[in-house]
Amino acid sequence: MSSASKVQVVALVAILGVAAIGSIVLVTQFLPTTGGTIKLTLLENAGVMIEADGMRIYIDPIDLPSNYSELPADAVLITHPHGDHFDGTIIDLLLKEDTEIIMPSNMSAEVTEYGAVGVVPGDSVLVGDINITAFYMYTTAPEGYVASHPREANWTSYIIDINGFTIFHAGDSKNIIEYNQLNGTIDVALLPLGPGCQSMTGMEVVDAIDKLQPGHFIPVHASDLDAELFINAYEDEIAEVTECHPFWLEHFASYVFEP
Repeated sequence: MSSASKVQVVALVAILGVAAIGSIVLVTQFLPTTGGTIKLTLLENAGVMIEADGMRIYIDPIDLPSNYSELPADAVLITHPHGDHFDGTIIDLLLKEDTEIIMPSNMSAEVTEYGAVGVVPGDSVLVGDINITAFYMYTTAPEGYVASHPREANWTSYIIDINGFTIFHAGDSKNIIEYNQLNGTIDVALLPLGPGCQSMTGMEVVDAIDKLQPGHFIPVHASDLDAELFINAYEDEIAEVTECHPFWLEHFASYVFEP
């Protein structure tokens, strides 16, 4: 696992040109990756764009500006059908002739509509040279509540393996026991902070990180402020259980890894 990977923070802006401000570099959002770099861009809610190996992969994209049609998808991964993770109009915006769409088999109507690859936890799909593996994604509910992400639905999180560099997107999953299966195999863990009664509390996130032992942790499914506050509040607790590098991104900002 490349936990000591070199990194560069890049904040995306919607204008052309390049300007340096302190240690942050502002660049056009259309700047491609180069060489063996892997660029991860945080989108709205839990949405993520990954650019690597000449490929562009979106996970749970919603509420994108119209100019993202200039950044078409080689693959779109959907974790589950809730409206803050699945938006058909945005998928249509990102489509090109050979876009591969991957979503849980449980979303049978959408699988048929988009000619998608339906998956269950454990299935793998190769997109170019990038291996995408579906993993477990579910929540548990307090007594008196029904789980909003039932385990039996077989909705999915995803592991994206780019030449041995692994990115894990947990969707809306809570701190599930199956994370122990991934211990030490993940370079970047994207875990949700909430909201809702079935979201993870702060220490549940820390325990999930302990189970996973990733190289890096980035919170998703949170406002910029909540993500910043979480990292500031729990970075010491995270350091007690792992050598993971925790940090937060503003929406539409990027982190560039050089494995």
